[in-house]
Amino acid sequence: MIKVDISNVWGQIALPDLLAMEQEVASAHATLADGTGAGNDFLGWQNLPVREATEEITRIQRAAAKIRSDSDVFVVIGIGGSYLGPRAAIELLQGPNHNIGKGKGNPQVFFAGNGLSTRHFNELTRLLEDKDFSIAIISKSGTTTEPAIATRALRWMLERKYGTDGAKGRIYAITDPCKGALRQMATEEGWETFVIPPNVGGRFSVLTPVGLLPLAVAGVNIMDMMNGAMDAKESYDLRSFENPVWQYAAVRNLLYRSGKAMEIFESFEPGFKMFGGWWQQLFGESEGKDGKGIFPVTAELTADLHSLGQMIQQGERNIFETMVRFDAPAQTYTIGSDWKNLDGLNYLAGKTLDFVDEKAYLGTLAAHVDGGVPVITMDCGELSDRKVGEMFYFLELCCGVSAYILGVNPFNQPGVELYKRNMFHLLGKPGYEN
Repeated sequence: MIKVDISNVWGQIALPDLLAMEQEVASAHATLADGTGAGNDFLGWQNLPVREATEEITRIQRAAAKIRSDSDVFVVIGIGGSYLGPRAAIELLQGPNHNIGKGKGNPQVFFAGNGLSTRHFNELTRLLEDKDFSIAIISKSGTTTEPAIATRALRWMLERKYGTDGAKGRIYAITDPCKGALRQMATEEGWETFVIPPNVGGRFSVLTPVGLLPLAVAGVNIMDMMNGAMDAKESYDLRSFENPVWQYAAVRNLLYRSGKAMEIFESFEPGFKMFGGWWQQLFGESEGKDGKGIFPVTAELTADLHSLGQMIQQGERNIFETMVRFDAPAQTYTIGSDWKNLDGLNYLAGKTLDFVDEKAYLGTLAAHVDGGVPVITMDCGELSDRKVGEMFYFLELCCGVSAYILGVNPFNQPGVELYKRNMFHLLGKPGYEN
């Protein structure tokens, strides 16, 4: 079970304040579990974890095995929740440099359709030159601008390289079961398809084929991940403050009420950066509405202590931190000795890098708390495929409970459409002239 340490928030909030929230948190959890709140038509994510492979998961595993055998590169086309979850898990488990040295049998995994940068697209096309590749198109509608542009371009590249019939076996569509442009396109072209359940929103979709196919292609054991999510579903249904979900959701709302309007979600692992990005969308899009919401920021420590450290230590006191920790890996690195000792580092000779990392964490924690920044610590234990599945479900559950405490619908995102309407008007899209 993930352990949430709230001992470093006292002084900003008091224990009686937390205990006084018991009924409020219980009500929010019950609203989510019973499906009686706003957005209750998007609660399908709660039933995604399974112990045994379903027919669709077996098809995903079979497709992943084919992609791994015939492709040097696998390109995942999607934006927002359609790519953040799988990329977060791959980088957390395999590192931000996971693509180096990979090819057939263990393909490189790249992501496209999440922006409109010509430079990024040109770089991707150069990477695909002289490589066998396959693509997955992830979209409920098939008409979202960024992934739709990438789909056109990469589909044409496949058809030029392999011919129309050859390209069909290298295109996978993950979309709505019945409707939408991508569903129609996949049916007409004969692409293999997987379903995004209609009752699962994008930012909660990592345990659907949206996340499972890219993860399986990357070599992640998706059934271990699903079992980790099932562990979370069973463990975190506890209805008391012994539940770390309650602790995290309640404390972050109490800190918000005390003027802490920004949360920095951080880890001392460079591979955590994209996981922080997934968390950032999950909480930002779920809570940021009706003039409310904690602004989510992610950071990589210790690197960002050399860029954000001054602001955290002595800037405006409207922030709190959530530090995510993992057990040390089995393979360690021991710092050596140098007879000249010009760098003055011999006092660490014989110590492991994890020992130094732990002291950096403790030193940072003490400094920030002394500087007036409340810190929640989330101890996740051993980092594994199963643990990442637990983390996904745990944080989704935290988000739902926290948003209902805040008094907003966790499952809609009405504000996201405004930039699209303005962009379509400027591009001259039919129907958006005014």
